[in-house]
Formats: sequence, C-alpha cells, structure tokens
Amino acid sequence: MSNQDLFRASSVTDLLTTLSSKLPDKQNQKVFFVSGGAFAEPIIAQLRGLGIEVTVFDDFSPNPLYEDVVAGVESFKASQADLVVSLGGGSAIDTAKCILLFSTVRSDGNRLKAKYGHPSTPHFAIPTTAGTGSEATTFAVVYYEDEKYSVDSPGALPTYVVLVPELLRGLPLYHKRATFLDALCQAIESLWSVNSTDESKKYARRALAAIMDNYQEYFVSDDDSITEIMLEAAYAAGQAINISKTTAAHAMSYQLSSLYGIAHGHAAALCLPKVWRYMINHVELCADPRGADYLDQIFSELDDWFNCKDHNESIEWFEALLEELNMYPPDSENPEDFAVLAGSVNAQRLANNPIPLSDEVIDSLYRQIIPEKDLHACQPQKKKKMTKRS
Repeated sequence: MSNQDLFRASSVTDLLTTLSSKLPDKQNQKVFFVSGGAFAEPIIAQLRGLGIEVTVFDDFSPNPLYEDVVAGVESFKASQADLVVSLGGGSAIDTAKCILLFSTVRSDGNRLKAKYGHPSTPHFAIPTTAGTGSEATTFAVVYYEDEKYSVDSPGALPTYVVLVPELLRGLPLYHKRATFLDALCQAIESLWSVNSTDESKKYARRALAAIMDNYQEYFVSDDDSITEIMLEAAYAAGQAINISKTTAAHAMSYQLSSLYGIAHGHAAALCLPKVWRYMINHVELCADPRGADYLDQIFSELDDWFNCKDHNESIEWFEALLEELNMYPPDSENPEDFAVLAGSVNAQRLANNPIPLSDEVIDSLYRQIIPEKDLHACQPQKKKKMTKRS
C-alpha cells in the first residue's frame, strides 16, 4: 500500500504527540475531528489544551447517510482545518473519507457521481475497533435514498493510521465480537476473491495468522498487547480487501444488517458459511480464470488454517465459532423480507465471487441464513469445538 504511514501509539498521550507532530509549525493550528463516541471527548479536550482549535463533527448515522456527509463538507470547509482526524469504527472513518472526497467536487449535483480529486488536507484515521479495516482502504460506504453506495477513490485512503490499543478498553463484547468477525470474513473472502493477488494473499494470511493465534485470549482479556495484535490483524485484512475487494458474503450482508439492526460483521459472518458451502458444492462453476483446481487449493488452505480435515469441517468450525460467540441469526416474521434481501445485493461485490450466484441461489441462501422461526427457537446442536491453529 502506498502513500500511507502507520503509527503505533502505546497510550493516548503518545497519540497526541503523534498528532501534534503532523500539524503545520504555525500558530492557530486547526483540526477537524470526526467522531461519534463519548470516548473522543478527553482527546478533544487535550488537543484544545495544547492550543489547537478543534471543530467536532459528530452528526452522522451508524450507517453514514449522504446528507450527513454533505453537512460534514460544509462544516469542514468552514473550519479551515490543517488536519482531519477520524476516531471510531468504520462509520466515523468512512464519514471522514467521504467528507474529504466530496470537498474536492462541485456542490451542485449528486456528488456520488462526481470525479473526485485528491484531498490536500491530511487525514489521521484512528480505529477504535479491531475489525472494519476502513483505515486501510480507498473505499467507503454511504447510504443515499435508502440504498448503499460504495465510494472508491485513491484520495479516500487516510494519510496516516494510528493504532492505539488503549482506546479499545471497555469496548462492548458484542461489538468486539462483531468487528473481529468482520476482519476474519475479510481475510477469508480476500483469499478466494477473483481479484486476489500475491500481495493481497500475503496480507490476508498475515491477518489469519494473528487472528488464529490470539482471538480466544482477545475475548477474555483487555491486555493491550493482545489488542494491538488484533488491531494489526484487522489492518492487514483491510489491506487485503483494498486490493482484492470482498465477495458474496459481504455483498449479502449490508441489507441484512440494516433490516434487522445487527452489526455489519455479525451479518457478514452469518452469510459466509452458507456461501462457502454452496461454493464447495459447485466448484466446477468456478469463474476465476485460474480455474476450479486453484479455487479448491484455496479451500484446502483454509482447512489448514482452521485445523480441519476437509472443506465441510472448516465450515462446521466457522459455524461453531458463531455459536460459541452467541452470534445467532435474526428471526424473520415477514415473508416479504426475503424479496427485500435478495433485491438489495451489491452487484459489484457479488462479481468478485469465484462462483457465480443466480438470483434464485441468493434467495435460497438467505432462507438458509434466516431459519424458520420455530426452528430458530430450538437449541442449536453442538458442532466441532474451536481450536487454535497449531
């Protein structure tokens, strides 16, 4: 990845030193701070204590809306900031990326259709979850008229990334699990994406190695050293998908998340094993130019990562992981939900999948992801126990 510097800060004090070092050496330093969390307030207060003028933008949704970003552009321009700082999960970082991109184009017309310039203001991205990978990518998600759009431009890549384990202390367990699953799905999908390269696979494998060696301790400990490893894993997964892009599991996850109010990583993880099982059963339909044998080798590599004897056991391992983390599917009481879900799949991400999925297959997969209510009420059967990779 080019044009991005990665920093590791051992504490918030160290973070402030890093931020200050990148501000122009002049009086009246100004920072535009994008964050929606109360955890940002002490950092903002300390920046102001250093004599830095801080404009805070926090008026955006968990799934950033086009209108949020447009409002953010006006606030950003009025601030005349020397530096943009985004602190939070994917929503805060994506919002800041879109604000910077939208600020490079005319204000009239739909800015989603514009040709973006390269922002001149540096962007510091500080993730407070280990999972979304937004800090490492050139794309961002924004919703316009209830539809999801993926904005993609080289200028969206944050100039600097700072990993601060201390900021993840006290992260709610559900969000800790959901963002972890997002990173795991990204690494898996990146390996089998039709766009994978030697470089993207290197990043995906780096993420998988760190995840498999540390995820169990990550859930029971606030040890900063383990958190730092998981932040690095999420960053590597982000680097991987920045090249390869995600595939069908992510393409199917967005409306699932919006419709039922579950976290994005939770939704992607529910989709992934169903897509995975369909692919191993239809590997002869491989659309990757490298062929069905190549794809089967990728599936075999995943078997090795998860210490499983075959492809089906790997999927069972993943499903057991979801059960152990209590990441169950939502109930659907409305039969029309399936039509809404199937009609919302991101075609761009779907095209990255090595096995084509027809509309009928997508509908069938959603019906497997969201079980009948009476079946969902039953106790789940125990499956293969999770183990670390040896």
